[in-house]
Amino acid sequence: MIYLDNAATTLKKPPQVAEAVLRALQTLGNSSRGTHEGALDAAHTVYGARVKIAKFFGCARADHVIFTSNITESLNIALCGLLRPGDHAISTDLEHNSVLRPLYRLETERGIAVDFVPADRQGCVNYADFERLMRPNTRLIVCTHASNLTGNMVDIRRISDIARAHGALLVVDAAQTAGTRPVDMEALGADVLCFTGHKGLMGPQGTGGLCIREGVEITPFKVGGTGVQTYSKTQPEQYPTRLEAGTLNGHGIAGLSAAIDYLNEVGLDAVQAREAALTRRFYEGARTIDGVTVYGDFCGDRAAIVALNIRGCDSGSVSDALSQDYGIATRPGAHCAPLLHEALGTKAQGAVRFSFSWFTTEDEIDAALYALRELSQNNG
Repeated sequence: MIYLDNAATTLKKPPQVAEAVLRALQTLGNSSRGTHEGALDAAHTVYGARVKIAKFFGCARADHVIFTSNITESLNIALCGLLRPGDHAISTDLEHNSVLRPLYRLETERGIAVDFVPADRQGCVNYADFERLMRPNTRLIVCTHASNLTGNMVDIRRISDIARAHGALLVVDAAQTAGTRPVDMEALGADVLCFTGHKGLMGPQGTGGLCIREGVEITPFKVGGTGVQTYSKTQPEQYPTRLEAGTLNGHGIAGLSAAIDYLNEVGLDAVQAREAALTRRFYEGARTIDGVTVYGDFCGDRAAIVALNIRGCDSGSVSDALSQDYGIATRPGAHCAPLLHEALGTKAQGAVRFSFSWFTTEDEIDAALYALRELSQNNG
């Protein structure tokens, strides 16, 4: 199988990741639940991973790195823990449902107000719209670093400057950029950086987290056991236990820690350059195929994603043909990005998304282009 669905999850992982998970399964107890060897090994593994991730994302304090099961949980923790009744939030048409649905829920349950910066037909936003939508009660801006549909990048630093000027917080969804390029929350001006472990970070599924700037106070999303302050009726106040009720995924965190080591070894600049070259190779080939429409802005930096359609063909049918006839894995449909599909005019048809990784080869790119040419000719 030629796997080109890395924006959903990376299939090919560094061998060190599987080795670390297996070792953890055989040796780790429960972090913060005891002083025997297995529990201490788990605590050391989790703490070591916090330190690595804090450095990796430019988070000033390792204890402000919170582990979650995925970025959806991370975004729910951030949004539900920061937005209060009467607050106003700004987001964009580029967002995934892991941002949209928590916002819609908070609109209903807490009476918050939400405005969305519109996207144009290329999937781009006008940064003046962030300024235009600001209100006195704007509590935060939440936005993606790169669209999971088009791959278009968002200028986070520019948005951060607008948020800071109005005393608002900035929550960043780094699902499509973490692990594929340097992402420094201090340099970007992010107050909360949410990430997932199973995409560009090349870690196991069931891992993710958020990095929180010092001074940002997030109310616990869930409460329960932490291994400390057992007789308190309330969740401990200090990070990270404030936001980490229940047993952590120590096995997955061990694998994520190994993935961070691998990325540090190969270098994020090298990963970014390779993925950019693969994306450009595919885009330049796809855009010249008769009947193929490619979506997004390819003029600047972007995530390693290309979304397209073949004439009026249903995206699911095209993706099925790619899989069954050519052994190529892609993602069709709406990609959990409903507002952006509406902006692109692809709500009914969806789109076929090709997404690449450090382990994708040039031969795989060329095979995908060959398949697209044949499918387009057969559907002419």
